[in-house]
Amino acid sequence: MKVSSIVGRYVFREMIPPFLINLILFTFIFLMAEILYITDLVVNHRVSLSSVLLMLICSIPSFMVFVVPMSVMMGVLLGFLRLSNDNEIIALKSAGFSIYRFLSPVFVFCLIGFLVTGFMSIYGSPWGRLSFKALLFETAKSNIHIGLKERTFNDSFKDVMLYVGKIDKQDKTLGDVFIEDRQTPGMVSTVVAPRGKLSCDLEKLAFRLTLFNGIINKVDQENKTAHSVSFDIYDFQLGAAQILSAREHGPKGRKEMSLGELRRSIGKATEKDAKYYLTLMEYHKKFSIPFACFVFGLIAVPLGIQSKSAKRSYGMVLGLFFFLIYYLFLSAGLVFSEAGVCPPIVGMWGPNLVIGAVGLYMLVMSAKERPLLARLTLFVNTQWDRIGIEKREG
Repeated sequence: MKVSSIVGRYVFREMIPPFLINLILFTFIFLMAEILYITDLVVNHRVSLSSVLLMLICSIPSFMVFVVPMSVMMGVLLGFLRLSNDNEIIALKSAGFSIYRFLSPVFVFCLIGFLVTGFMSIYGSPWGRLSFKALLFETAKSNIHIGLKERTFNDSFKDVMLYVGKIDKQDKTLGDVFIEDRQTPGMVSTVVAPRGKLSCDLEKLAFRLTLFNGIINKVDQENKTAHSVSFDIYDFQLGAAQILSAREHGPKGRKEMSLGELRRSIGKATEKDAKYYLTLMEYHKKFSIPFACFVFGLIAVPLGIQSKSAKRSYGMVLGLFFFLIYYLFLSAGLVFSEAGVCPPIVGMWGPNLVIGAVGLYMLVMSAKERPLLARLTLFVNTQWDRIGIEKREG
C-alpha cells in the first residue's frame, strides 16, 4: 500500500471530529433564532410540542446551507492545526511530502461538503420552507382561534385592530366582535357584530371571519364623509401570516422555488427589475455557496499549517474571521446585484474568487516556506513591542 494513500486517509480522519463538533455547535446556534419564535407559539398560543419539533426539523435545511461550509472550513483548519502542533507536518515534510500532497484528502473532504450543501441548497431548503409553511398553516387550522384572547385588543394584524368579547370553546363562535380596519388608505372602517365565526380558506391560505347581524361604519378622511351599512352576513379576511406573527404565506417565494421554477421565472421576466435580479441571484446562490466548501478548504490548509504554535481557539477565531469576510462580500454582492450595479453572477461568485485567490496565494507562500501569516504576525508583534518601548521611554 502506498505511503501517500495511508497519509491521505490519516489526514482525512483528522478532519472528521472537528467537522462534526462544529456542525453540531453551529446548528445549535442557528436553531436558537427559530427556538425564540417557536417558544412564543408554545407559551402564548399553546402549540403542541410535536408540531414544534417538526417545525425545527423543517427549519434545519435552510441554515445548513451555511453551516456545512463553515464546518468544513473548521474541520480542515483544526485538523491541520492539530497536525502542526504535534510537529507531524514537519515530520511529513522531512519525509519528502510537500504541502500540495495534502490537498488530495482535503479535496475529497470538501467534495463531500459540496455535495451535501448542494443537496440542501437545491432540494432541502425549498422543501423545508414549503413544509414549514404547510405545517404552520395546518397548526393554525387545527387551532383556529390561535392568537385570539377574550376581552383583549389584538393589534398583531397589519392595519387591523380586533376585539373579541367572548370565545365559545364548544362551537368555536365569537361574541361581541369589534374590528377597526385601516387597510384602505384614507379610509377607516369599524365593524361591530354580536356574533361571528372563524373558518379556514385552504385555497387562499387565509382565515375568513364571518360576522352576523352587525354594522359597518366607514369614514373617508380625505373627503370628510361617513356612512353606515347594516348587514346580515359579512365576511372579513384575515391572512394566516397575520395570525401567526406575520410569517409569509401564500404563493411560492423565490427561496421556495426549485431550479426549474427559477429558470422559468427568469425566462418569463419582461424587464430587468429588482424581482428579476433577486431571482437570478437566488439561482446562482444555489451553486456559489456550496462551491464555497472548496474555497474554505483551500484557505484553511495554509492557515492550519502556518499557525504552528496556535491553540484551537485561535483557529476558531481565524476561521470565523474569514467566514465573516466571505459573508460581508456576499452581502455586498447581494446589494449591488439587486441595484443593478453589477451582474448577479459577479455578486454571487465574486466572494469565492476573492477568498479563493487569497487562499491560493497563502498556499503557494507556505509551500515556498515563506508563510504570509507568520510574517504578518511577526510584523504586528514587532510594531506592538516598539509602541510599548516608546511609551515607557516617554
